[in-house]
Amino acid sequence: MNSPVTPARRATIRTVAQAAGVSTATVSYVLSGRSGKAGSPGVSSQTELRVRQAALGLGYRPNQAARTIRTGKSNLMMLSLTMLSDPWSLSVSKAVGAAVADVGITPMILADTDWRTAIRRQGADVVFIDAADQEGDAGLLAELAGSNRLVVFSETLEPNGFDVVRSMAGTTMDQAMDHLTATHTKVAALASTSSLKNARAGRYGAYVRGLERAGLALQDKYVATFDGDELSAYQAAVQLLSQPDPPTAIFATSDFVGIAAIHAAQRLRLSVPEDVAVVGIGNTLQGEAMAPSLTSVGPAGFFDGLARFLVDRAKDPSAPAQVLEFPWQLFVRDSAPGSTH
Repeated sequence: MNSPVTPARRATIRTVAQAAGVSTATVSYVLSGRSGKAGSPGVSSQTELRVRQAALGLGYRPNQAARTIRTGKSNLMMLSLTMLSDPWSLSVSKAVGAAVADVGITPMILADTDWRTAIRRQGADVVFIDAADQEGDAGLLAELAGSNRLVVFSETLEPNGFDVVRSMAGTTMDQAMDHLTATHTKVAALASTSSLKNARAGRYGAYVRGLERAGLALQDKYVATFDGDELSAYQAAVQLLSQPDPPTAIFATSDFVGIAAIHAAQRLRLSVPEDVAVVGIGNTLQGEAMAPSLTSVGPAGFFDGLARFLVDRAKDPSAPAQVLEFPWQLFVRDSAPGSTH
């Protein structure tokens, strides 16, 4: 009969210290990352190498709970992203991943989960929330800010113990419409169903005002709606471009919708921008990198700037709450360079 296998003991700072022939204080100093910081007294490179090799050989893993109790910091950053597949969310995730790579912070993504309940169960040093648009959110955020460092993306909220990040659209969406109507008379809109409830407000409102400035009539056949995801936007774009008298330009109310419109045009063997020009909103990394690249309106340097701000807040959670603003501009790219129709 085989003897039961005894689980291997978890490596500790003490066992690493014994293997490396140094003190536990030296192991803690090296593995905390402090030895590589400029201006720190440090240890010799040979000692640091010996400690790291011992830790690797023993399979040492830091006790995160103990570190949090000892330092008051978890070195965790939580990103609450409402629609993870949206190029905007992917751009946030990519920029944050690059920003934290060398600073010892681990990002966690909270996707398809309500932050209003989940935030109470986490121990991150900073939490980024991309949507706080329900009634009562302002009061809830102020309450949660008493025990959490929060950074909230919002066009309307004011800082109240939490930071607010604004993407300041201004009149830039009007510029996007004027860019299309300068050379197109059959301009369509791809918008979410909910955005049509107020035809004078928001991104769909920019479309309506743009038609009016150009002296063009609002036509139902050139307004296609979707239910909030990429598949729905793609299907709406296919229907829009398959009609007998299709539009020659599309004003998409976000970059993921603009990308869906380009894919729909390609499926129908239409050339972008020769047969149909497309403009998106958001200036995402995915829109810029695709072929053809997506003309879009949005903030310059937003994603990298947001990532740096989140890292700063994780390092110094006691900093005063503030508003961080990113003005918008129009980025003319391949999908709508300004051809005549």
